[in-house]
Amino acid sequence: MQALFLGVAALACPVGMGLMMWLMMRGGQNKRGGDADGQQQVAQLRAEIDELKADRAARTTTEQ
Repeated sequence: MQALFLGVAALACPVGMGLMMWLMMRGGQNKRGGDADGQQQVAQLRAEIDELKADRAARTTTEQ
């Protein structure tokens, strides 16, 4: 009985790591499908950054 527990304990780590790797790879494939959403979000964030830069430039010129 003790040998069974030792065998299970010895296999728990490699099996768990393999399962985690498989789940991470599987999850990564689902994220690649939403590329259009990601590009839209990047464009929106870039527009927001440009707007903030323009606000900062306007503030620095009025303060001087």
